[in-house]
Amino acid sequence: MGQTLTLKLSDETYTLIRRQAEAAGTSPARWLAGALEQQYGRARVSQSGGETRPAAEQQAAPERFERHFGEVDVDDATAADNARIDADLAQQYADTHEAP
Repeated sequence: MGQTLTLKLSDETYTLIRRQAEAAGTSPARWLAGALEQQYGRARVSQSGGETRPAAEQQAAPERFERHFGEVDVDDATAADNARIDADLAQQYADTHEAP
């Protein structure tokens, strides 16, 4: 069973949603409901408070993560130099970032 939710949107937001719905061939209400389900309906929360996911997704998640191992290529070998990082941060914190 579903729930009904009434939203008040700005004209600009509604226009964007309406355009997306038209492109998908559906109503703004159905498009938004689908977008929300896709965003928030992925992880189901069990009664114990933990997320439950299908076994296939539980197995695929680490594999997707591990594909990125070794992907970082640092051009500057000193990019991991903590003293340099601290100096860069101090310079940024001191900068007001105001336009000249």
